[in-house]
Amino acid sequence: MKHTHKIILAVTSVCTVIILGVSIFFVTQAATNNKLENTSQTTQHSSSSSKPVEDKQTTKQLDQAKQLAASYHYDEAIALLEKDDAKEAQQLLATLKKEKESLVKWEDPTKISHVFFHSLIVDPAKAFHTQQAQGYKDYMVTISEFNKTINQLYKNNYVLVNLNGLVKKGTDGKLTFTGVSLPEGKKPLILSQDDVSYYEYMDNSGFPSKLIVDKQNQIKNIYIDNKKETVGDYDMVPLIDSFIKKHPDFSYQGAKGTLALTGYNGVLGYRTSKSEYSDNEKTNKEIEAAKKVADQLKKDGWSFASHTWGHLNMTQASLADIQQDNERWQNEVAPILGKTNILIYPFGADISDWQPYSEANQKFAYLKQQGFDIFCNVDASTPAWGQLGTDYYRNARINIDGIRFEADLKGENPILDQFINVKEVYDQKDRG
Repeated sequence: MKHTHKIILAVTSVCTVIILGVSIFFVTQAATNNKLENTSQTTQHSSSSSKPVEDKQTTKQLDQAKQLAASYHYDEAIALLEKDDAKEAQQLLATLKKEKESLVKWEDPTKISHVFFHSLIVDPAKAFHTQQAQGYKDYMVTISEFNKTINQLYKNNYVLVNLNGLVKKGTDGKLTFTGVSLPEGKKPLILSQDDVSYYEYMDNSGFPSKLIVDKQNQIKNIYIDNKKETVGDYDMVPLIDSFIKKHPDFSYQGAKGTLALTGYNGVLGYRTSKSEYSDNEKTNKEIEAAKKVADQLKKDGWSFASHTWGHLNMTQASLADIQQDNERWQNEVAPILGKTNILIYPFGADISDWQPYSEANQKFAYLKQQGFDIFCNVDASTPAWGQLGTDYYRNARINIDGIRFEADLKGENPILDQFINVKEVYDQKDRG
């Protein structure tokens, strides 16, 4: 009996050991499999999460490159894409390099067209029923006419270029014409606006009253109607800014236009002339407000030109008159806008005829000494006119206004046909 019990106990012990061993094996195997599975899942998750990050980065760089290329910053776009090995980036890189190689160089200083406007009419019913109604009809256009003009210029493949960027001044003071390179079919266009001062005589006549910087650091106008102020796009600057946001290819590398400023009634809608206003404390506040606007305009791609302090006819004015007027502009306007090398003649009244400037011309010699290199007159007889001297560049502007509209519609001088269809732009109803 005792022998039988010993056998049973021995068998039971062996079975227990076997069962325990098998259990440990399966538990260990399960743990190992579970670890391998978790490792695999972690690896898959890591791989799948890194791919969207890479795709997102490539997409961002592609978008940036496209935006740069749209405004003709080819070098910057190419440099950005060369850092990205993604297939899409390399495809776009090849496309942009090909586009850059096919750019057409505009290097003839006589072939760059230049159009200009005066202040835009917000309310034609007011403007065309004031004492200055005929002057407004002759020299201004409505916002509607302006918007249609800009749309047609864009559709006709014009691209805004920086007047100052067309020439380069060497250390010896000599100017060279650098021109601009654009895709085939695109045409450079200089844009400017005269008298961006919002003169007091224009108050309550259907024009905006000033330029401001809004909370988003955007340039806008204040328009006052029946003592009620509204902020919006009521003149050339904010309208062009808004248009280029939608159509970046209308601007070559961020160029907008040149604003020609007098000084006798202040600038940009602010009464900044200390020689005309006796309240110095108020004038100083106006000066600071105007500086803020001017600084933002420059950041946004706008440039400034002297239009003389007192809107001086420089053909008729004596050298002494020009010197006195320029001193006022340099003292009152330049500190607000900054120095400029561009002079836009009031009335288009040049200091010489079509023949080249020379030092024998005392007016030219003085203006050169004052830092002016670029001189703009008015000539609506040809689509483009320019003259490059060793130390100056002259460029002729074409006025887009009521006078040009009427001349075109009558067939007397259809110069604007090179740029727009006047019949489609002209506001017959508003102009009566």
